[in-house]
Amino acid sequence: MLEAAADLFATRGYAATSINDISARSGRTSGAVYFHYTNKEGVALAVVRDRFADWGHLRSRYTARDVCPLENLVGLSFAVAGSLADDPVARAGARLWAERATIAAPLPDPFGAWTFCATRLLARARQRGTLSSGVSPARTAPALVRAFYGVSVLTAPLDAHEGAGSGRGAGEGRWRGQIVGERLYEWWRLVLPALYVRRGDPGLLERAARAAVEPDHPLAERA
Repeated sequence: MLEAAADLFATRGYAATSINDISARSGRTSGAVYFHYTNKEGVALAVVRDRFADWGHLRSRYTARDVCPLENLVGLSFAVAGSLADDPVARAGARLWAERATIAAPLPDPFGAWTFCATRLLARARQRGTLSSGVSPARTAPALVRAFYGVSVLTAPLDAHEGAGSGRGAGEGRWRGQIVGERLYEWWRLVLPALYVRRGDPGLLERAARAAVEPDHPLAERA
């Protein structure tokens, strides 16, 4: 039922989705929907809480102490971006958050947990001597999370618009996750040199990006 609602929220938006729509898509009666959720606001809240506001399963995977903290930070960003691109529940959560002014229920802030995790990883990088001395973990983490989120949620719409204008279609038919991954890779190429002390590790970005899409990669196995 939650997946059916999420699919509708992701494609139609909150205002254009009704309980009857959710009932029809899920194959359950409206009464069954109301049994689990008091109203449509309750369904939206459940969708946001389910994947979008809590990335605990991903945070635990990418906080392994035996891996470079900056590599973990990059890997986490690719994993979250992949979820936002390919998981309809996470994607619905992102759209609902963007439309939160139209929802008569307070939605949880998804950025607090991300920022806390990013701050910890940057602090670990400082302890290991890999973080540039001019970078403050507490001040840098919020900026990274917001910029990363912007890349993740704006890439597909902007690429689709550019593709339509050139007659290429959305990203020349490439799947959404691939496009987001490419843009995120480009973004990290700009950002990492400012974070890493001296020249840094030239293979870090490649390893982290590969780990996010290869389940059998050593970094990805640390769940």
